[in-house]
Amino acid sequence: MTTGTMIGIDLAKNVFQVHRASMTGELQFRKKLSRLQFRKFMADDPVATVVMEACGSAHYWAREMARLGRSHRSMCGPS
Repeated sequence: MTTGTMIGIDLAKNVFQVHRASMTGELQFRKKLSRLQFRKFMADDPVATVVMEACGSAHYWAREMARLGRSHRSMCGPS
């Protein structure tokens, strides 16, 4: 899969770090967004695969991404 873009999200309580990159890993931008800004950004932004850490709120946000028609992937970090 080398076409399209992916959005990596560092989930937090109030401020999310959002990174967009090509599928080959070329960084396109980084943003710091509040919860409300993040929800609006994801609704308005073109479709991209969403990648987020597997944490307590990841299941909630995965359902929100599915409602927006986004494909998503959760990943576990090192233990």
